[in-house]
Amino acid sequence: MSKEIEEAVTAYIQKQFEYEQFLASVLVFFQKHPQLNIKPLPIIHSIKSRLKDPIHLADKLQRKLKKGIVITKDNIFTNITDLIGVRVLHLYQDQFKPIHDAINEKIKNGDWAFAEPPKAYTWDPEYKTFYEKLNIKTEVNERFYTSVHYVVKPNNQSSNPICCEIQVRTLFEEIWGEIDHTINYPHPTDSIACKEQIRVLAKLVSTGTRLADSIFRSHKEHSEKQ
Repeated sequence: MSKEIEEAVTAYIQKQFEYEQFLASVLVFFQKHPQLNIKPLPIIHSIKSRLKDPIHLADKLQRKLKKGIVITKDNIFTNITDLIGVRVLHLYQDQFKPIHDAINEKIKNGDWAFAEPPKAYTWDPEYKTFYEKLNIKTEVNERFYTSVHYVVKPNNQSSNPICCEIQVRTLFEEIWGEIDHTINYPHPTDSIACKEQIRVLAKLVSTGTRLADSIFRSHKEHSEKQ
């Protein structure tokens, strides 16, 4: 490990308490938000969170260095935006907009600020259109990765470097993400068969999400007729 990487990781370790505090506040927002947790069918199914492990951070900085990107103790907090990660999972795609609206309301109220504009990653043209209608910058991902990312920071001072990456996705997309992450991250597989199977799984996941939307729309129509 180079001296620069070691110093950058040490700088992060020294700030972990501050990151833990912000992580706790983000979790409370999603766990307690009344509209997102209304019974009997909450919009949020479950939440995952983590602080970046220092060993994993060192590995990430090493990979960046190989690409010519030098991260030091002076620029780590502005260049690495996923030191805190929160993943918000929902059952079907129609539930995405209320989550998106709740995050935007938090920004509008001045509690959070965007460290960078929200971005949707997808390979599906229909989903690309869906996200663009919500004014979310959309990137077509050739790896078949699908998720919406928000990078937020406390809006108590403009110079605050602490930020949190919030990922929002369906449970179907989470299944794909967990399998791909296990095989392809941080070091991609060189198995052609695995790569092809992961692509097929992405298409099955997309079909499953659409079917889930259809099931819940049918359920709503049936309930309204009763």
